[in-house]
Amino acid sequence: MSDLKAIDRQYVANTYARFPVELVSGKGSLVYDETGKEYIDMGSGIGVTAFGLADEIWKQAVTEQLGKLQHMSNLYYTEPCARLAQLLCQRTGMKKVFFCNSGAEANECIIKAARKYAAEKKGPEHTTIVTLENSFHGRTLTTLAATGQDHYHELFQPLTPGFVHAPAGDLEALKAIALENKAAGVLIECIQGEGGVNCLSGDFIRGVEAFCKAEDILFMVDEVQTGNGRTGKLYAYQNFGVEPDLVSTAKGLGGGLPLGAALLGEKAEFVLGSGDHGSTFGGNPVCCAGAISVLERLDEDFLAEVQRKGALARAALEGAEGIEAVTGLGLMIGIKPAHKAAGDVVKACIEDGVLCLTAKDKIRLLPALNIPEELLLKAIEVVKAHCA
Repeated sequence: MSDLKAIDRQYVANTYARFPVELVSGKGSLVYDETGKEYIDMGSGIGVTAFGLADEIWKQAVTEQLGKLQHMSNLYYTEPCARLAQLLCQRTGMKKVFFCNSGAEANECIIKAARKYAAEKKGPEHTTIVTLENSFHGRTLTTLAATGQDHYHELFQPLTPGFVHAPAGDLEALKAIALENKAAGVLIECIQGEGGVNCLSGDFIRGVEAFCKAEDILFMVDEVQTGNGRTGKLYAYQNFGVEPDLVSTAKGLGGGLPLGAALLGEKAEFVLGSGDHGSTFGGNPVCCAGAISVLERLDEDFLAEVQRKGALARAALEGAEGIEAVTGLGLMIGIKPAHKAAGDVVKACIEDGVLCLTAKDKIRLLPALNIPEELLLKAIEVVKAHCA
């Protein structure tokens, strides 16, 4: 074991089952360990490094801002924060943005906004947030409660009350649960990432939106993993022609720096007033400068390329020997091996120089959005070989 691995094991909390790989540098979609071995990065830090490692445009934006203001309290105006909020609203039709540091915090914000809206419009008993079974919304006590997977709950009782879970895809069951529990909001992921890269149907997503609008329940979409170009649209909900009231996002937005955002639509635009919410580091000028450099490049031509590469990857995987199913949209891809455990395939791929992820019983691919086609297909051939 290297000194670094020994130090990590002694001093870093044991919350991660790390692979035995020490990564030291990278460029684009290639990353190198301490021996100089090269890997194709098919995980992008779990969907974070949207334009790959050491991206020059991102790096320039971040370092230029570092030379001006690396941090300033939200008691004052800063240009990157305001400009990023403007870009997000212009690209989505949402009205206001609250910035924070992570996806879990973004979800906390939209949960607070939904509850305050419902309390003011419908009465203080309208507090419940309905989420879906097999969902994942974060690891704070509140977002754990929102997460519809019991095994995340077992060791951390009591969780924050006020959450109920409906079966994914069963619209009538969701309606009944929401009405019975006086729902303030319904929170969904269009693709359940941590739940196994499971896509909700367009009919179900549109049905949830229509029900929420009819009952004045806020329609909330978690775009932490699916957002910022990952599915070939800026946000995954845009694949389905719906308009959420509240959206949470993070991961790829900052391009490698911690940044989350809660997007507030017209109904919720003025729900949160002065003192209702806050974040010391939310809207950090360096993180926002990096995010602007990401968002400005996610134009329609680039997103069409994400869709094209995603279709190419799925075509190469579907029907291949040892692969039972392929799921996802764009460059968010789930692969269910027919005969092997996903974790075993991922370990074998590491040996062959490809870094992948798992999600439940699937291998999960979240490469950089600008991964060169030849590297994408080369990595997929490695995955296929180890599934066969």
